Amino acid sequence: MKKYEPDEKDFKILKVLKENSREPIREIAKKTGLKPSTVHQRMERLKRDGVIEKYTLKLDNEAVGENFLVFIYLATEKDLPKEAFANKNIKEAFGITGEYDLLLKLKFKDIKEFNDFIIDFRKKYDIKKTLTNIATINLKEQI
Repeated sequence: MKKYEPDEKDFKILKVLKENSREPIREIAKKTGLKPSTVHQRMERLKRDGVIEKYTLKLDNEAVGENFLVFIYLATEKDLPKEAFANKNIKEAFGITGEYDLLLKLKFKDIKEFNDFIIDFRKKYDIKKTLTNIATINLKEQI
């Protein structure tokens, strides 16, 4: 079965939803020049076919106590179990090529919380080596 590929009208709808996923269908219709019924049908198809995985929100990192942003490159001895990625501080995880196997994006309230996390994580999952980058300013973050 061929996977659904969004067309120009779908991308107009997705553009509006990226700005505000709670935008009412009538407003999306106005902004895209489509009929509300068309917007509704297309959104349902986009959800059903997995183009839209979920609706979410973007939080103010400082307001929610996650303004210490860290990127960690990991080299592992073996594949990490799924539970390793369930930690609340791990916001994104990518398999990558090169000297390291994984790249993690993490958020913490402060350096102490990060330090406790990394010490525990290295021990628990037999990490061969890490390279850590701490973000000094958030210029753009898109969800």
